[in-house]
Amino acid sequence: MQPVVFQGLLLREFHDTDARDFAEAARESVDTVGRWMPWCTASFSKQNALDWFAMCRGSRDAHTGYEFGVFSEDTGQLLGGVGLNAINQQNLFCNLGYWVRQSAQRQGVAHRTVLAMLPYAFDTLGMHRVEIVIAEGNAASEAVARKVGAQYECTARNRLQLHGGPVPASIYSVIP
Repeated sequence: MQPVVFQGLLLREFHDTDARDFAEAARESVDTVGRWMPWCTASFSKQNALDWFAMCRGSRDAHTGYEFGVFSEDTGQLLGGVGLNAINQQNLFCNLGYWVRQSAQRQGVAHRTVLAMLPYAFDTLGMHRVEIVIAEGNAASEAVARKVGAQYECTARNRLQLHGGPVPASIYSVIP
């Protein structure tokens, strides 16, 4: 994906030079992001970020996932990440996941990020359905899904693994 500028955000692939900032954003966000994303820990390191970036490149090359950094258009600060993954080519659907560093939360970053990614999913990747799967209790992510017009479909039992065990998750979908 070519870098996308959308409502004050710059979405682009991660570069290895982003690793220090990514690790700092993760460590800053343990209390909020870490509740819902087990990778986000107080010990998250630059090497962890570099390993993640390598996995992102591999997924992109295999056409199984597309992960991007979300940056401030004005300052260049890393604000979070977004990805289209679990791509099902046979049935043309995928998962959309997002996170926003703690210091940038409640500023509309997640909402704008999702709005910027949906055209990529539908117009570039040719998806017919995008799912947003949200662990039970993650009210902030559910609010983002509703705000972008995603439709709540169900709560799926044991849908996600979180901190060592299965948890139910709300399934939202967006279609073109």
